[in-house]
Amino acid sequence: MESIMKNTTSTNEFNVFVSKTYVDLVSLKQTGDTQASNSLLLKVLPQVKQYVQHKLNVATANGLLDKNRFKGDDIIDQLFIEVYDHIDAVEAADDFHVWLFKKADELVEDLLVDEEFDTYFFENIDNFSKPEWDEMEEKYSTDGDGDFVMLEDFDTNDYPKNDYLLNAVFVEDKDKDIVATLDKKLDAERVKKHANLVLLGLPKTMSSAFELFNTYKFNTHEISKIINKSVHEVAHLLKEAKGKMKSSFLSRYID
Repeated sequence: MESIMKNTTSTNEFNVFVSKTYVDLVSLKQTGDTQASNSLLLKVLPQVKQYVQHKLNVATANGLLDKNRFKGDDIIDQLFIEVYDHIDAVEAADDFHVWLFKKADELVEDLLVDEEFDTYFFENIDNFSKPEWDEMEEKYSTDGDGDFVMLEDFDTNDYPKNDYLLNAVFVEDKDKDIVATLDKKLDAERVKKHANLVLLGLPKTMSSAFELFNTYKFNTHEISKIINKSVHEVAHLLKEAKGKMKSSFLSRYID
């Protein structure tokens, strides 16, 4: 619980920093100081860059994108232009953080046309055995030449941490004993690695919604703006994602 509170406080402080940065960026645009503007913008983009890489990894895992075709930096470079050209469209400083994620999400979506994903993985996630999970993890960890791929590269940034993930997924009182058992069996890195594996197998919109909720602490209204879905649709995506995540831990780690 203490780690959850620290993470939430840190996230809230960063959101305040992003809001303050917006005011400075508007002033810098008016003076035409693009160098200072770009330097300042870099300080508020670590989370956005991590989210972009998450979306690219999910798309790559689902065969929507060649893994060597685009990098997170390619999208961020485009985002710099979007910010400079359209920052005046942001209605209030408190909206800037959501606006950045929305613009980044749109830039990635422009690269992706189809909502294809591993249907077998999604439909059978509740019933995979531990050996099947291990095989799936190996599949997402190495390519045909034995080189590491998406799963190892999934966490491209150390901020923020996901050590509170179990508490976000197992929310009912009856789940407390399960969380305690998982805490004994798994360290934080093992939890994150399994969660990342599940995220790679979910539909990309569902994966994005869960990532925005769990990692970046956006609420359903903010997520709806970022991924251009209704609040009702976002709530459904989160319910599905949490259900799949929960059942995956149960089938793999609870006898």
